Amino acid sequence: MTTLKRTFSPALLALALFGGAAQAALVPPQGYYEGIEKLKTSDGNFTCEAAPKPYTGALQFRSKYEGSDKARATLNVASEKAFRDSTADITTLEKGVSKMVGQYMRDGRPAQLDCVLTWLGTWARADALESTDFNHTGKSMRKWALGSMSGSWLRLKFSNSQPLAAHQAEAELIEKWLAKLATQTVRDWSDLPLEKINNHSYWAAWSVMATAVATDRRDLFDWAVKEFKVGANQIDDQGFLPNEIKRRQRALAYHNYALPPLAMIASFAQVNGVDLRKENNFALQRLGEGVLAGARDPVHFAERAGVKQDLKDLKVDSKYAWLEPWCALYQCVGDTLKRKHDMQPFNSFRMGGDMTRVYDPSAESKK
Repeated sequence: MTTLKRTFSPALLALALFGGAAQAALVPPQGYYEGIEKLKTSDGNFTCEAAPKPYTGALQFRSKYEGSDKARATLNVASEKAFRDSTADITTLEKGVSKMVGQYMRDGRPAQLDCVLTWLGTWARADALESTDFNHTGKSMRKWALGSMSGSWLRLKFSNSQPLAAHQAEAELIEKWLAKLATQTVRDWSDLPLEKINNHSYWAAWSVMATAVATDRRDLFDWAVKEFKVGANQIDDQGFLPNEIKRRQRALAYHNYALPPLAMIASFAQVNGVDLRKENNFALQRLGEGVLAGARDPVHFAERAGVKQDLKDLKVDSKYAWLEPWCALYQCVGDTLKRKHDMQPFNSFRMGGDMTRVYDPSAESKK
């Protein structure tokens, strides 16, 4: 009996050893590869402010809806002020990093990049935002901050200008910290009963998706996709989210607020070979169309929620930043495309900055 000797190429051997688990590195949508717009040689008027104090305490914050009924739609002015005051350093970090990354991608001044790295590095070294002593508002702040930071970081990480090439040690430190926050965010928002899953869970999933791509973590990517599917399957045939309808007079505003994270997750999934557009019979498209119709005439939202709608948020152009990834997914035409163009450019620090530059750069250059 003869024994056949088999030889494997290194690639086939790796495939055999790891059971085909080797997957391509996670990537962001094409716009994140854009280089610095116009390199400025002077320092300009940029000054790097001192980094906000790293928040290392318990993530126990008062809710701005404290004392409200179960709709949680009536603002408590005193508790909102307490919330703003206690979270001021976190919000300063979010907005500051987003703004400075935007400035750097426009001007390319080394001082701008150095400042971003100093701020994030200071918080990473302090193990900020990692507390496991938290309430609902506290874990919400953690995931919002993570989405802001990772969303901005992607523009540095993947830019063709390679701004992080000379800062690899600092980048590694920051990415390890972001990954820790994402792992905790997964713990924070996993296994919730369906009646508790709303826009907060979608924003948590967006923050984890952004971090997954920034750190090439397939487990985080898969969790974000799973959470998207839960969200998409909450959208009914009329394009309503039952848990956002519960917000009574703010139902339409919260439907609009649910769209940015869902659209961003679908956009990131798409470029990594996972098509979520058709989930639950094109649920994300249905949600977007319903909100746009509601912004024109909120009558159907008023009927479904049983109360006249508060349209204050719907009058703010930046609240429609989700149109950039959404129109990239569903090819907007006609009135929707006109509305998008009229409102551009869209800047949202919680989505990672200038979304028009990422998704529709030619439109921004015309402004």
